[in-house]
Amino acid sequence: MSQKRIYHKAVVVFIINSKNEILIQQRSNNKKLWPDKWDITAGGHVDAGKFGYEAVIRETKEEIGIDITEKDLLFIGSTISHNEQNDIINNHFNEFYIVKKDLDIKNIKLDLEEVQDIKWISKEEILKMIKEKNTELTEKWSCWDYLKKYLERF
Repeated sequence: MSQKRIYHKAVVVFIINSKNEILIQQRSNNKKLWPDKWDITAGGHVDAGKFGYEAVIRETKEEIGIDITEKDLLFIGSTISHNEQNDIINNHFNEFYIVKKDLDIKNIKLDLEEVQDIKWISKEEILKMIKEKNTELTEKWSCWDYLKKYLERF
């Protein structure tokens, strides 16, 4: 079977604070895909035999040093996506989650191999960036579109 046809499960989480700001991360400049671009709060692949929520909890801790629990997670939907960049092909069954959490990000310890910075961004600003397909964002448009749908509805 061609590598282009193999799908695997991935998870995405957006942390939103009580001011309706979204926590986004700036990918490390040594990443193969989208170096230096602003990205979802956290996410990654689901290990074989594990549930999506377990991967969300693990990836959020690994990438941005934030502890979340299963009770914090709101599942908002799923989709499939396909992305080819350089020699990397990603076919995903995506699960999307929201976490409502107020955090002081000044003292958060990042995994600098993966993430070089994080910041809160207003709902209005991120919606504008998504609408314009701003080049500062990763080209994970299915992820950004799910966030947009959530923010416009709630």
